[in-house]
Amino acid sequence: MELDEIKELMGLLKETDITEVQIEKEGIKLKIKRERRFGHVEMPHSVVTATKAEAAQPAVEDKAPALHYTTVTAPIVGTFYLSPAPDASPFVEVGSRVKKGQILCIIEAMKLMNEIESDVDGIVAKILVESSNPVQYGQPIFLVEPV
Repeated sequence: MELDEIKELMGLLKETDITEVQIEKEGIKLKIKRERRFGHVEMPHSVVTATKAEAAQPAVEDKAPALHYTTVTAPIVGTFYLSPAPDASPFVEVGSRVKKGQILCIIEAMKLMNEIESDVDGIVAKILVESSNPVQYGQPIFLVEPV
């Protein structure tokens, strides 16, 4: 085997998902192996779709300044739930009036159900995550208009 052939095989490994090649030619065994290295991996963002209840609510104007709302963020990594059980009604909906300390949702982390409470008295302007979707630490989950 010539050096050019070996370099060509190495180049093929770089361009594909193949991590190992083993060739036997003219009594010579050649094995080329590379480690998989992962650089920056970007997780897809959850897509929020409107439920029937949200579709019936009047639309919140996007032209309103973001500073007008209080953002409730996820304090932990976990799974976001709008209701205490799959067949139960949600804690809040868009347009719901909430009081400081009122439960907005649950985030499940390691089989523990963590109740997430409102920081302010206000009206739920937007729910930013669909129920049963994963959330990350610090991810915005609600916009509440203080009253």
